[in-house]
Amino acid sequence: MAWHEPGGKKPNDPWKGKQSGNQGPPDLDEVLSNLSKKLGGKFGGGRRGGGNDSEVMKFGGGLAVIIAVLVWGFSGLYTVREAELGVKLRFGEFSENVQPGLHWKPTFIDEVTPVDVRSVSSMPTSGFMLTKDENVVRIEMDVQYRITDPYRYLYNVMNPEDTLLQAMDSALRYVVGHNTMDNVLTSGREQVRAETWEELASIIEPYETGLEIIDLNVQLARPPEEVKDAFDDAIAAQEDEERFVREAEAYAREVEPQARGRVKRILEDANAYKQKKVLDAQGDVARFNQILPEYKAQPEVTRKRLYLETIEQVYGNSNKVLVDVESGNNLMYLPLDRMTKGAPQSATGNSFIEPNSRSNQRAPVGVGSSPNSSRERTDRFNNGGRN
Repeated sequence: MAWHEPGGKKPNDPWKGKQSGNQGPPDLDEVLSNLSKKLGGKFGGGRRGGGNDSEVMKFGGGLAVIIAVLVWGFSGLYTVREAELGVKLRFGEFSENVQPGLHWKPTFIDEVTPVDVRSVSSMPTSGFMLTKDENVVRIEMDVQYRITDPYRYLYNVMNPEDTLLQAMDSALRYVVGHNTMDNVLTSGREQVRAETWEELASIIEPYETGLEIIDLNVQLARPPEEVKDAFDDAIAAQEDEERFVREAEAYAREVEPQARGRVKRILEDANAYKQKKVLDAQGDVARFNQILPEYKAQPEVTRKRLYLETIEQVYGNSNKVLVDVESGNNLMYLPLDRMTKGAPQSATGNSFIEPNSRSNQRAPVGVGSSPNSSRERTDRFNNGGRN
C-alpha cells in the first residue's frame, strides 16, 4: 500500500515527525537523539536533559570506534605453515617474503598469500614423436619440480604449470628429433634424459616462473604397436650381443692375468739362468785364478793332478772298461753293461771291440798309455790346454 493514498486524510509516512510531502531519508540528528534516549534510559535512570544526551553520544561513538579497531586488529592475524612462504603485497606492490610462523598484517593495507615451497610436484607428458632417422616412437616422461621463488611463481606468469608442461613437451620433441630410434629406445635413454633436462632448463629460464626442476625420468619409450614384434626381436639380438661382449671381456680378464703370470715366470727363469751362468763363469774364473799360482809354482804336479781329476770325472760316468795292454797296441774293451744286464747292445750303443781287430784299434786314453800319447798330453797342457 502506498504512503499517500489518493483522497486519503491520514498520511502513511513511516517517519512520524516529518511532513507528508517529504520523501527523503530520516534526519540523522533525530536518529542519534532516539539512540541517546535509549542509552540514557539504561545508564542514566531515565533522566532527560541536553547534557546527558551529549555525553551518551560521545560514549557510544568511542565504544564503536574501539570495537572497530579491535575487529580490524584481530583480522590482521595470520599463520604461515612450516612448509610455506608468504608473499606480502603492500598496496599491491611486493614488500617481502614472510617466513613460517604467526604474523600480523594491517588489513586493507597488506595482503599475504602463502605458497608451498617444499613439496615436490610431478607432471607427466607423452606423445608420438619423430626421430632423426624418420621413425615414430612413443615416449612418456615425468618431470618433478618445486617452487623456489613464490613471488615469481604467483605474478610473473599466469599459469606456471602450463608453461612448464609446454616447455617440457617442446624440449622432449627437440631432443628426440635429433636422435635415432635405436638410441632413444635402447642404450641412449640416459642421454635423452640429460639432454632434455638441459634443454628444458634453458627454455623456462627466461620466463622466470619461480620453478626448479628436481628430476626428469623417461618412464616409457617404445615403437608403435604395428612394429613392436620386429623391434622386440631386434632388442633381443642387441641384448645377446651385449651378453656375448660381456662374456668375452670376462674371459679376457680371466686369461690375461694367467698369461702375464707365465710371462713373468719365464722372465724370472731367464734371469735365474743368466745369473747362474754368470756365477758359474765367475766361479770358474776364480778357481782358475786360484790354480794359476800353484801351476806356476809346480807345473808338472799341477798338470798331472788336473789330468787325473778330469779323467776320473769322465770315466766315473761311463759303464765301459778300457784295458791298455803294455805288450802291444791293442785296446781291450769289457762291455760291463752286457755282463750286468745281459741285454743286447743297441745299434747306437757301444759295440764290442775285438782285441785282434786292426780296424777297430783306438788310441789308449787310460793311465799307463804309450809314451807318445803321454807326450802329446804334456804338450797340450804346456800350451794352455789348446791343441
